[in-house]
Amino acid sequence: MSDADVHINFNAPAILRKAPSMNKERISSATAYTVVEGTLDECIRQFTSKPISQHHLYDIHTTAQGEMITEVMSAKQISELVRLRDFL
Repeated sequence: MSDADVHINFNAPAILRKAPSMNKERISSATAYTVVEGTLDECIRQFTSKPISQHHLYDIHTTAQGEMITEVMSAKQISELVRLRDFL
Protein backbone atom coordinates (compact mmCIF):
# COMPACT_ATOMS: atom_id res chain seq x y z
CA MET A 1 0.00 0.00 0.00
CA SER A 2 1.41 3.39 -0.96
CA ASP A 3 0.98 6.64 0.97
CA ALA A 4 -1.57 7.66 -1.67
CA ASP A 5 -3.74 4.69 -0.59
CA VAL A 6 -3.74 5.69 3.07
CA HIS A 7 -6.81 7.57 4.29
CA ILE A 8 -7.06 8.66 7.90
CA ASN A 9 -10.22 10.12 9.37
CA PHE A 10 -8.87 12.96 11.51
CA ASN A 11 -12.47 13.76 12.54
CA ALA A 12 -12.84 10.39 14.27
CA PRO A 13 -13.67 10.61 17.99
CA ALA A 14 -10.58 10.35 20.19
CA ILE A 15 -9.35 10.88 23.74
CA LEU A 16 -5.90 12.17 24.71
CA ARG A 17 -4.87 10.61 28.03
CA LYS A 18 -1.90 11.25 30.30
CA ALA A 19 -0.39 8.73 32.66
CA PRO A 20 0.42 10.00 36.14
CA SER A 21 4.16 10.19 36.66
CA MET A 22 6.83 10.34 39.31
CA ASN A 23 10.33 11.53 38.49
CA LYS A 24 9.23 11.90 34.83
CA GLU A 25 8.36 8.20 34.56
CA ARG A 26 4.91 6.60 34.25
CA ILE A 27 3.44 5.14 37.41
CA SER A 28 2.39 1.75 36.06
CA SER A 29 -0.15 1.10 38.81
CA ALA A 30 -1.94 4.43 38.28
CA THR A 31 -4.83 5.05 35.89
CA ALA A 32 -4.29 7.53 33.07
CA TYR A 33 -6.62 10.52 33.04
CA THR A 34 -8.36 12.36 30.21
CA VAL A 35 -6.70 15.56 28.98
CA VAL A 36 -9.04 16.23 26.06
CA GLU A 37 -11.94 14.41 24.44
CA GLY A 38 -12.66 15.42 20.86
CA THR A 39 -11.49 14.48 17.38
CA LEU A 40 -8.27 12.73 16.47
CA ASP A 41 -7.08 16.04 15.00
CA GLU A 42 -7.78 17.92 18.25
CA CYS A 43 -6.00 15.28 20.31
CA ILE A 44 -2.96 15.36 18.02
CA ARG A 45 -2.82 19.17 18.28
CA GLN A 46 -3.01 19.01 22.08
CA PHE A 47 -0.32 16.30 22.15
CA THR A 48 2.05 18.38 20.02
CA SER A 49 1.53 21.39 22.31
CA LYS A 50 2.92 19.46 25.29
CA PRO A 51 6.64 19.52 26.15
CA ILE A 52 8.54 16.90 24.15
CA SER A 53 10.12 15.66 27.38
CA GLN A 54 6.63 14.61 28.54
CA HIS A 55 5.35 13.02 25.30
CA HIS A 56 6.04 9.51 26.61
CA LEU A 57 3.34 10.06 29.25
CA TYR A 58 0.56 10.53 26.67
CA ASP A 59 -1.46 8.25 24.42
CA ILE A 60 -4.50 8.66 22.21
CA HIS A 61 -7.48 6.31 22.35
CA THR A 62 -9.55 6.15 19.15
CA THR A 63 -11.14 3.75 16.70
CA ALA A 64 -8.60 1.66 14.82
CA GLN A 65 -8.07 2.69 11.19
CA GLY A 66 -5.95 0.11 9.44
CA GLU A 67 -2.35 -0.51 10.45
CA MET A 68 -1.34 3.10 11.12
CA ILE A 69 -4.06 4.07 13.61
CA THR A 70 -4.51 1.60 16.45
CA GLU A 71 -7.07 1.78 19.27
CA VAL A 72 -4.38 3.04 21.63
CA MET A 73 -1.66 5.09 19.99
CA SER A 74 1.61 5.52 21.85
CA ALA A 75 3.61 8.73 21.84
CA LYS A 76 5.93 7.17 19.27
CA GLN A 77 3.01 6.36 16.93
CA ILE A 78 1.53 9.84 17.37
CA SER A 79 4.87 11.50 16.63
CA GLU A 80 5.26 9.37 13.49
CA LEU A 81 1.75 10.29 12.36
CA VAL A 82 2.52 13.99 12.90
CA ARG A 83 5.68 13.61 10.83
CA LEU A 84 3.85 11.82 7.99
CA ARG A 85 0.65 13.88 8.11
CA ASP A 86 1.75 16.39 5.46
CA PHE A 87 2.31 13.55 3.01
CA LEU A 88 -1.04 11.79 3.56
